Amino acid sequence: MQTLYRRLLNLLPKLGMQVLDLGPGDALVSRRGGRTRLPVGQGADLLARRNGGYAVTQVGEDTWVIARDRPAGAKAKAKAKAKPQAEAQAKAQAQAKAVGAWESVRLGDTGAHLLLDPQASAGDERVFQLAAAEYLCAHHVTALLDKYEVNCVFDVGANAGQYGSRLRRLGYTGRIVSFEPTSAAFAKLQKKAANDPDWWVFNFGLGREDATLDIHVDWNSMNSLLPPTDYGRGRYKRFAKSNTEQIEIRRLEAVMEEALDGLADPRPYLKMDTQGYDLEVFGGAGKRIEEFVGMQSEVALLQLYEGSPRMHEAVAVYEDSGFEITGMYPVTREPATGRVVEFDCVMMRAAASGG
Repeated sequence: MQTLYRRLLNLLPKLGMQVLDLGPGDALVSRRGGRTRLPVGQGADLLARRNGGYAVTQVGEDTWVIARDRPAGAKAKAKAKAKPQAEAQAKAQAQAKAVGAWESVRLGDTGAHLLLDPQASAGDERVFQLAAAEYLCAHHVTALLDKYEVNCVFDVGANAGQYGSRLRRLGYTGRIVSFEPTSAAFAKLQKKAANDPDWWVFNFGLGREDATLDIHVDWNSMNSLLPPTDYGRGRYKRFAKSNTEQIEIRRLEAVMEEALDGLADPRPYLKMDTQGYDLEVFGGAGKRIEEFVGMQSEVALLQLYEGSPRMHEAVAVYEDSGFEITGMYPVTREPATGRVVEFDCVMMRAAASGG
């Protein structure tokens, strides 16, 4: 005798519903498109649209890559749609048993695997290394923000909000205060932060003294108050443009009260990416730089901008103020020689860790 549950499952297809019976007491009911159940290991199944073209590839113990096939043209798609469910499932199961194009690289004893597409990583190794450095830097910073209980990040040279967005994606929930002086980039920043009440944005730059200055624009993320060096002009064609925009510059110490308003126990972190102007921003903090538990600055080994400090000069100033290096991550490399042009330098006050 059929149970009420079983009779209901038999009735649903007559009402236009698709039913996939997963086992005793479990079923997947959907309005559109049939599903198929693809075993990917002991105790684990993949539910996919029937004829959805999913490929399942094992890359390590308990590690699987699930990707959608990309048929070469309409004929391939039509052929795939014509395949019965059993054939599609058999194909997926066969793919699941074979190690596909993905290369699994074990990351030490962490239990994690780095999955590499050999075709994507077979080109210029610098591209892969810089992408890895950016990833590692972002995770290092967010881990430090948590460890040092940072509740306000000063994002100086915010551009269109890339840094703030990355912090949010990686789980930072504290206040972000972003400063971007150029009008076009600020419009994008303002839009990005519009629905985040803990992300404040200001349309001015920071420096050693209050001033009104001209900034070079139309250099995308490399807009600078400083002119390019001969080396910079040779490296970046964008520096051939000479458009400028008048902007307001304020001292960091003058905006801190407003930026930290409402925080009972402020623990700020200073991030600077101002294309050669970081030391000017830092100098504008005066004695209040002592309130920052950590900082991040883009430091240069090869000068792109006239008057910008070299890495050893900038780091010496930061260290004299009590900060110590926790990480150095390449930002750009010189194509011809492989030399690092700039590093993201992450520094903290060890005494502020509470450890």
